[in-house]
Amino acid sequence: MDRMTNTTVDTPLAALLTNKRRVSALKALGVLTVADALTYYPFRVTDPVPVRALAEARFGEKMACAVDVRALRVTPMNARRGYRLEVLVDDAPTAASRAVPPRTAALVFFSHRKSYVDWMASRLRAGLQLVISGDPSTFNDRLQFTHPDILTVAPAEPPAAEPQLAFSEPAVQPQPRLRYDVDSVAQGLARATRPRPVYHANSRISSEHIHETIDQVLRLLAGEDPFAASPVTADSAQFGEQFALGEAARARLAEQIPDVLPEPVRTAKHLMHRAQAFCAIHEPQSVADFKRAIETMRYEEAFVCQCALLMARGRAATSNAYACADVQLRDGYIERLPFALTNGQREVIDAIGTDMGRAHPMQRLLQGEVGSGKTVVAVAAMLQAVGSGHQAVLVAPTQVLAEQHFQSISASVGDLVPVHLLTGGMKLAARRKVLAAAASGEPCIVVATHAAFSKSFQAPNLALAVIDEQHRFGVEQREALRAKSERDPHLLVMTATPIPRTAAMTWFGDLDISWLTELPGGRKPIRTFVIPEADAHMMADMFWHIRRRIDEGERAYIICPRIEPSDAEDGGTGEPDAPELLSGEALGDTGEPRPPLHAVVEIAQRLRSLPQFNGVRLCTLTGRDDDATKAQVMADFESGETPVMVATTVVEVGVDVPQASCITIFDADRYGLSQLHQLRGRVGRGGTDSWAFLVSRAELGTVAQERLEVIAGSLDGAEIASRDLELRGAGDVLGDAQSGGKSSLKLLRVVQDARMIADARASAQELLAHDPDLAGHVQLAGAVLDFTRGNEQYLTSN
Repeated sequence: MDRMTNTTVDTPLAALLTNKRRVSALKALGVLTVADALTYYPFRVTDPVPVRALAEARFGEKMACAVDVRALRVTPMNARRGYRLEVLVDDAPTAASRAVPPRTAALVFFSHRKSYVDWMASRLRAGLQLVISGDPSTFNDRLQFTHPDILTVAPAEPPAAEPQLAFSEPAVQPQPRLRYDVDSVAQGLARATRPRPVYHANSRISSEHIHETIDQVLRLLAGEDPFAASPVTADSAQFGEQFALGEAARARLAEQIPDVLPEPVRTAKHLMHRAQAFCAIHEPQSVADFKRAIETMRYEEAFVCQCALLMARGRAATSNAYACADVQLRDGYIERLPFALTNGQREVIDAIGTDMGRAHPMQRLLQGEVGSGKTVVAVAAMLQAVGSGHQAVLVAPTQVLAEQHFQSISASVGDLVPVHLLTGGMKLAARRKVLAAAASGEPCIVVATHAAFSKSFQAPNLALAVIDEQHRFGVEQREALRAKSERDPHLLVMTATPIPRTAAMTWFGDLDISWLTELPGGRKPIRTFVIPEADAHMMADMFWHIRRRIDEGERAYIICPRIEPSDAEDGGTGEPDAPELLSGEALGDTGEPRPPLHAVVEIAQRLRSLPQFNGVRLCTLTGRDDDATKAQVMADFESGETPVMVATTVVEVGVDVPQASCITIFDADRYGLSQLHQLRGRVGRGGTDSWAFLVSRAELGTVAQERLEVIAGSLDGAEIASRDLELRGAGDVLGDAQSGGKSSLKLLRVVQDARMIADARASAQELLAHDPDLAGHVQLAGAVLDFTRGNEQYLTSN
């Protein structure tokens, strides 16, 4: 009883479930609390199942039927290991009610575990009524259901002792006390025929057991006994047929799961109460109810997201920043550049200059194709800050990229302003020197990795923070930078990950957005080819082509998703440059087991044995290499001493080697399109002809093959991003910090739901105009706070 009265959305499942294996299996899916269970949404719902007599069975069509058990037996399977439970049933009462002749059928269950077969047999006995649901088939001219869903029906009176029937061998004796699933045939048919949610499951827990757990937590939240069968009542329809809740229980459920959306917004959009929506999602009475409930939660995600972004934008507009109006240093840098800026670069630099001249912080997202010249824009902005007597910091996602930025910026403006490098792997003395320079407030540029977010880094005179590759940073880290200075710094976010405009408005609605669409002069289109790995002739031709380019003094990248063959199959290499693989699942599009991913160590050995690379030195680069090794490897690659680099995706962003003309990506079918586009952008940066080879083991006609055809047929980053979002979802494209499995959003789709997002933004603006701090909307304020923090306990969308 304590569990029923004390359960809240924050209660850990481990405190509710006695089955520790199930608790562990759910934990592996990220489901730890009641809130996690409620927001572990099914990815689809089944169609209603028709009720038919056995004589009306149609092969290939699922059906439900009430039957009586006549006999059962357990036998070992001779041809293979395991056991078989066969249950003989007939449908005489059902057939009579439908005016068709009665018929018998066999219910068959297989398992290699004797304990499972014995447990299943213990639930049954001759004379027991069942409601079955499954796909009919035939075996030896007998109607058969293999592993059907079954519900045991409680008898009207306790059964009298009677001998067990059998149709060949003595049947298994049932346990003396049986526990029944439903109280009546009508209730069983209602449960068996209604639509059923289907969840993403794994080998440790089935979709049915996930559903069972969520059913239990909903009952506990309502103060009901989750193990008691309940009759269907007319007044329970609002909360789903499974939940025959009285007024008090329904009130408790609504209290435990309060609405986040303001009541006027919810009613105006004809959305469900949140408690009602959760019941309709996990216990739908109809497909239409399920869809309406999903739309309710999707709109709530959009509304909370837009409230959070608008409030962040509002706070920035009222905070103080250093006004940076001196552009003399910036303009001098632009004049000494050895090339002319594109029109797009000039426009963005002017817009940034205007924003930075104001006394409230700029918040701008700069999106540009790979190689469109974003770094030049960033350097110009930082020089405007330093020229005005302040500090600027550039934060890069990897150490390799930070070192490259430091070297290029030092070479171009090191004679004008101090430039410092700050990384987590620096020696203590050098690190202290940089921290002291930043803490002193001297005007300078600091190029940093995640070390910029540490408490030891303080820059009281910080006027500008530039974040390179925004999709690798979360909202919390952006906020951390704002605490480094005496005033809020101006913020310039740069990304080469192509994000459609609708997506950018969704994720970066608190930022002004600029696009660089022109490529600097001299860049040539990259020719992209899909290479089937099984085609030995094409693979050989590819390697000979790479050898010819190397002999011409050029460089080549060979990209692998793993470091060593022993690394985890899901791409979890335990390193910061682990690839954003599409899935860690063992099965591919065709249902066949996926081949193991290629590894740097394996491919490097393979290449050294090929005649195409005879006499050519190869180097390797991974996230596990120490800082000194990374620096030496990059130096040798750039100089041509080791013209072929076998690497992980550590080279994905920012690595700039002008002589690189070829890139080969193994297991390309396992990457998302945006990441392939990023990797492809590593070549052709010196104006030479360039090639990208996507080595794939995907079968023709699969989704994986379709992805590769998209990337091979287009160099338009926006088009590629749109297709990537359609094929993969926002989580993989934009990174965990912004969406997907670890974010505050689960249902919102940035492309398909563009209109919903715009509508939610308009409604949020109207609400915030009257209540800017959400003082009158406590639940919404809490959800917005959790969203801003990226809190994984956020109920509606973890």
